[in-house]
Amino acid sequence: MPLDLYDRVSRVIPAIEWASMAEDAAAILELKQQRRAVILAHNYQTPEIFHGVADIVGDSLLLAREAAQADADVILLAGVHFMAETAKLMNPGKIVLIPDALAGCSLADSITAADVALLRQKYPGRPVVAYVNTSAEVKAASDICCTSGNAKKVVESLGVPEVIMLPDEFLAQNVAKQTGVKIIAWKGHCEVHERFTPGEILELRARHPGVVILAHPECPPEVVDVADFSGSTAVMADFVRDKKPARVALITECSMSDNIAQLNPGTEFIRPCNLCPHMKRITLKNIRRALEEMQTEVTIPEALFAPARRAVERMLAVR
Repeated sequence: MPLDLYDRVSRVIPAIEWASMAEDAAAILELKQQRRAVILAHNYQTPEIFHGVADIVGDSLLLAREAAQADADVILLAGVHFMAETAKLMNPGKIVLIPDALAGCSLADSITAADVALLRQKYPGRPVVAYVNTSAEVKAASDICCTSGNAKKVVESLGVPEVIMLPDEFLAQNVAKQTGVKIIAWKGHCEVHERFTPGEILELRARHPGVVILAHPECPPEVVDVADFSGSTAVMADFVRDKKPARVALITECSMSDNIAQLNPGTEFIRPCNLCPHMKRITLKNIRRALEEMQTEVTIPEALFAPARRAVERMLAVR
């Protein structure tokens, strides 16, 4: 195991805790070589995964792009199921693994392809923009995908006055404020971000003078309105790196602050986070087991593959 492996997480994981993780981390590094595997980890993964064993880290947009470029026989997605499906869509000839097949998403669970069909009937002619936080069957029933980082660009790229955007109601409402395009929203919510309130933000400001508040666009619009800045997890990370605020609060999932804090020792992180139980199903132990046993492999029905991939490719073409 590289001598500097603990250094990657030393600011956010006590040495006594790392002692219980080191064996699994070392085994994973060896298994990656044996399997010709690459690990893609979302920003909400815990630091021992994000900094310790992952090869590529980032938000959903970056992971989607990198999945299409992965130089490996095996892709292990340290994240939730829709992300692993997206990786498989972009790499049909490679084995894609997810350490826990039950790592889901409240947004992805909030809508089905049948719901999309009903929306098309109710609003004929409107293109359907599907957030990447959706199943392959919903992507296949949609026209184009988006992430929180490129939603505005995707909506405006369609060149139409009105679109259907699903499933995140709050993301749709926040994007609608930034564009002249009328957005018809579905009423899905992220169980992490929907719990934040404007009162919580105002209390943070009162208790921590000078704190800079960065809110994820999956938060309710009234939360975004009282924040200093709103953006995807990647945009939040760039903001902290470039602006170097003395004190910051990231209004998003818990591990995001830990991961960014490790990279920004000059910034104090206030942590009013909510935990994603689905992301936390992924651990070093089940990553190790997934690579040892080559389970669980992600597959997509043949009938869904081409239309779902097309929706993702259309998104990736938007610059």
